[in-house]
Amino acid sequence: MLPSSYKGFKAQRQQAEHMLAKFATDPARSKGRLFAEEESAHRSPFQRDRDRIIHASAFRRLKHKTQVFIEHEGDYFRTRLTHSIEVAQVARTLAGTLGLNQELTEAVALAHDLGHTPFGHTGEDALADLMKPYGGFDHNAQALRIVTDLERHYADFDGLNLTWETLEGIAKHNGPVVGTLPYALADYNARHDLELGTYASAEAQCAALADDIAYNSHDLHDGLRAELFSTDELAELPLLDGCFARVDARYPDLNYYRRRHEALRRFFGVLVEDVLAQSRANLAALDPQSVEDIRAAGRPMIQFSDAIWTDLKVIRKFLFTRMYRAPMVVRMRQKVTQMVDELFPLFMEQPDLLPKQWRKDVDEVESETELARIVADYISGMTDRFAIQEHKRLIGGVQPDNIVTGQIEFKD
Repeated sequence: MLPSSYKGFKAQRQQAEHMLAKFATDPARSKGRLFAEEESAHRSPFQRDRDRIIHASAFRRLKHKTQVFIEHEGDYFRTRLTHSIEVAQVARTLAGTLGLNQELTEAVALAHDLGHTPFGHTGEDALADLMKPYGGFDHNAQALRIVTDLERHYADFDGLNLTWETLEGIAKHNGPVVGTLPYALADYNARHDLELGTYASAEAQCAALADDIAYNSHDLHDGLRAELFSTDELAELPLLDGCFARVDARYPDLNYYRRRHEALRRFFGVLVEDVLAQSRANLAALDPQSVEDIRAAGRPMIQFSDAIWTDLKVIRKFLFTRMYRAPMVVRMRQKVTQMVDELFPLFMEQPDLLPKQWRKDVDEVESETELARIVADYISGMTDRFAIQEHKRLIGGVQPDNIVTGQIEFKD
């Protein structure tokens, strides 16, 4: 229960209550935080979660972490930070239109990529292989580990002490988590049950679909900028063909760059409108009376329609072939995989090479597994530039072409 002095938020809640759906997540009924705190007089619990995520060291580091292209390869390509901001914008739009809690949705969206390694999914694949004997590695589980442990700034607790609902969204925004759990997720869930076998709130599901909308759109844009494929090739893909046709009909003499931008923004709109229409239909069929009905539904409520999803799979296959496995990207994948493969055993064999604040944790380890997890935490938190810089300083050898390095702060 919220204290009676919590007038600021109570007034906000009363004003907005009529706008929220019955199945929206009510911050006044939050399951709370692992460590009890006095509530803010001006911000809801989910607003505080969002603000803590934005101020986290891990969030700042996203500006130098790969989305698809290595961060130094161009100023205009998306990074994990710009991607996360775009996801949050789309997620708030979905949530607001469906009558959901926008602050919770935004918090989950902003946190969803905090656990990503340097060099994007390439770095994650390399680290996951190295961590197989030690409980595995997964970026969603690592995001939870960051916000519940590795962000160590507060006097009363490790982590950010986020609400149960935000932690649930981070852990399972892509759906129930079953089977063998990555150690980072299993460790926290044993202390604070996130009900991993159920679906997350509709707010967290909005964050997940916003992620799909954002990267399917901006990866096309970045691929064009990198000249991995042409505008004409895009104009032949499903969904995009109609977008280009509408642009050409309305602006027959539009120049090359504006034409493709107008088509891609229409594609973006098609995806958003489809998710809203399909999700409204799903919700109407279920008629949920509470957020618990969403969790117990047995299927996601926030979805693309079957028709759009079928077309999106064609576009995703095109991106995989022409962008994610383009020769220039594959060459970079090989180089950065080698870097991670060489840094990990080096720190395992010589943990004294870790920074001073990390060596304090090493002094307390009782097994090789515990050491491996510290090393994985350290490497996964690196930015692209810092990983390249440290590899060059400690090992030398392979480096991406034309790399520009500088003094990068890793852990505050």
